[in-house]
Amino acid sequence: MQNAGHLNDVLVVLLAAIVSVPLVQRLRVSPVLGYLVAGVVIGPHALGLIHDLEGTEILAEFGVIFLLFAIGLDLPLRRLVAMRRYIFGLGLAQVFLTSLAIGAIAYAAGLPPETALVVGGALALSSTATVLQLLVERREVAERHGRMSVAVLLFQDLAVVPLLALLPILAGGSRDIVSALGLAGVKALVAIAVILIVGRLLLRPVYAVMAETRNAEIFAATNLFLVLLTGWATAQAGMSMALGAFLAGLMLADTEYRHQIEADIQPFRGLFLGLFFMTVGMGVDLGLIVADAAAVFGLAGALLAGKAALLFVLLLVGGNGAGLAARVALLLAQGGEFAFVVFGLAMQQGILERGIGQTLVAAVAISMASTPLFAELGKRIAARGERPKATPEALTKATGDIENHVLVAGFGRVGWTVCKLLERSEIPYVALDVDMDRVQSGREQNMPVYFGDASRIEVLRAAGLERARSAVITLDQPRLAEQAVAVLRSYDRNLPVVSRARDIDHRKRLEEMGASAVVSEALEASLQLGAKVLRLTGTAGEQVEQALDEFRRDDYAILSALPGREGEDGEPGPGRFAGWLSRHLHLRRNRGGKGT
Repeated sequence: MQNAGHLNDVLVVLLAAIVSVPLVQRLRVSPVLGYLVAGVVIGPHALGLIHDLEGTEILAEFGVIFLLFAIGLDLPLRRLVAMRRYIFGLGLAQVFLTSLAIGAIAYAAGLPPETALVVGGALALSSTATVLQLLVERREVAERHGRMSVAVLLFQDLAVVPLLALLPILAGGSRDIVSALGLAGVKALVAIAVILIVGRLLLRPVYAVMAETRNAEIFAATNLFLVLLTGWATAQAGMSMALGAFLAGLMLADTEYRHQIEADIQPFRGLFLGLFFMTVGMGVDLGLIVADAAAVFGLAGALLAGKAALLFVLLLVGGNGAGLAARVALLLAQGGEFAFVVFGLAMQQGILERGIGQTLVAAVAISMASTPLFAELGKRIAARGERPKATPEALTKATGDIENHVLVAGFGRVGWTVCKLLERSEIPYVALDVDMDRVQSGREQNMPVYFGDASRIEVLRAAGLERARSAVITLDQPRLAEQAVAVLRSYDRNLPVVSRARDIDHRKRLEEMGASAVVSEALEASLQLGAKVLRLTGTAGEQVEQALDEFRRDDYAILSALPGREGEDGEPGPGRFAGWLSRHLHLRRNRGGKGT
């Protein structure tokens, strides 16, 4: 009968998740809120469908462990280095000052020092899941406000680790906050050093052996063993298992196995983390929340206004414009899912009184639900602000954290198409144009387009030339395109430079300037037209590509030497192109292909 009761609990939990999560996703709200609502409904304070709440909470703790492992896995060292100015500058200032302000208010309101510390730290965090979901949906991750927001969220994710490590120390009855923090820091440093050193020596060889087995089950089992082993090691040192899981992810973040590991742990992470949020919801007393609705909504409003105001000031002090500052501040004003994690564990360990904890959980949930509204408000405020500044200094500030990107010179129709292809392939880029209307059009589409003359070296350097992986010249003015190629090549002989050419003569000049590859727009359009005809006649795709390659290799040179090779509009002469097409069609017929 006891086993039947456990099965009943599992069925209820799964059914609640199946019903609630799709519902909140239709409302464009984070699934976290769906899990919370489901937990409230099936919990003991509502329908009372769960009989063994303690057993559920034990399983739910694994959700936090896998979440911290995933965070560490998503933080390779190169990513931290590339965004260090925003992560350890803006992110550190936001977390520290917001925690200090909220903690001071909580202490003044009568909470014990250790409780005020936990409340301040938890409410300083924003919702990574909700904000990233919005940025991805609106294609704003590459925008400056998107990059700054992601950097702050990354530091907040890092800040969770010491906060969770501090909870067991505070639960042990320590009243000396400074000593507790110092002890937590020392233990964390020792544990980190030992685990990282051992991990660096053993992880790659172990994973190399596991990968050679080509056994997916063994590889997944290795991942689970590593997560639980490092968690057990930190627990033995008196810290949380979540810290060990984070360190395990951090060690694997720069390995070639990262993506496979991420795919393997995703189902476990999603299942256990959803269960964790549902257990938090199960502890919420709806009657208490309804009776104290004014306090709940008041806290939510104060949290949104206070965090937004503080971050807005920090951004202004950092030299950012009011429009950008408002957009980032309003986007990160809400509380986050880590607040549920911290409050849930703090209530379990007796650091936070349950009534206060439930009120805070409800306030954070309301603030998260308001994220889309605040994000739209920030976007409209930014749209009414100043137009992008056309100075190298402003461009440097806007693109200073981008690296390994493609520089796109020109944002006309060709440049826009190139940028869209890069965007779909998730390759970072920075586009430059001297037409302010084009720049504004790109900005309205949330594309990283900036005003600047790509034929000037100071503009190219401001756009991150030293950090770029390649450059694409799509300028429709031949002289400017040649100047841009010459400037790029004189600055860096090894940078791959691809350029658009108007015709054969322009192509030859660009090659002389040092372009790595040149695409003649008129001839390539003709070739694509010929390729389409060949395919429609039944020619195999490989034969079509071979014909195109032959023409580019042999006939370009012949064509450039022919008199009257192009019409007045720069298009290839019809006789030459028709002859090429006719020749390949004739060859196909002679080889037994289907004629038309």
